[in-house]
Amino acid sequence: MEVGIIVLLIIVGIYILSGLKVVNQYERGVKFTLGKFTGTMNPGLKIVVPIIQKWTRVDMRVKAVDVPDQDAITKDNVSVKVNAVLYFKVSHAEKAILEVENYFFAVSQLAQTTMRNVVGEVTLDGLLSNRDDVSLKIKEIVDQATDPWGVKVDGVELKHVELPENLKRVMGKEAEADRERRAVIIKAEGELAASKNLADAATKLATAPGALHLRTLATLNDLSSDQSNTVIFAIPLEILRAFERCGMNMPKTATRKA
Repeated sequence: MEVGIIVLLIIVGIYILSGLKVVNQYERGVKFTLGKFTGTMNPGLKIVVPIIQKWTRVDMRVKAVDVPDQDAITKDNVSVKVNAVLYFKVSHAEKAILEVENYFFAVSQLAQTTMRNVVGEVTLDGLLSNRDDVSLKIKEIVDQATDPWGVKVDGVELKHVELPENLKRVMGKEAEADRERRAVIIKAEGELAASKNLADAATKLATAPGALHLRTLATLNDLSSDQSNTVIFAIPLEILRAFERCGMNMPKTATRKA
């Protein structure tokens, strides 16, 4: 009789111990009693009656879903491959278990289809220059669709946009042509500025008495340091004009004397 009682106590003890469950701080437990949802277990030591009750752990931490490469066609009919990463977490443990079979797989599939749809609504230039706007739109759509599942989407980031090889070559040529255009414009602006400075210098030399003569002397000084055998002598325009005035005055004087 005593042996039977001891065995019974051991069985009861094992039964009770098997019902003790530890829920971690970052987890929640969804409890079912005879197949019916009966509550959510918070972190700590909990009791789950074996056979009668069952429970499921739900990780409440932020998860990262790698959205694989997706073939998509932009609004301007350009075929691209796009991949992204999606960050989400479970906000309601009971919904994540009761409303969807596998919330992780469901979120991943929803993100893939949504990304293809959103990329199809923008042009290639918009996709390349406004990645943040495209990511935000994907995040809003997925977050709204997963709300009934008890899932909260924290963010979506486009990682890479792969273009066709022929399009890469065309864009490279376009960028090279744009750089050449800017170089020509800068060169033309420099020549225009130089011509204006030369015109201003010529005006000042022509209007200031003796300025051209001083410039000539400075040029001769520069030539004197050259080892070349060729010597260039520049006659100032003022000297030529002086000779011209003398030539014009001499006939008039001769006529008066006659």
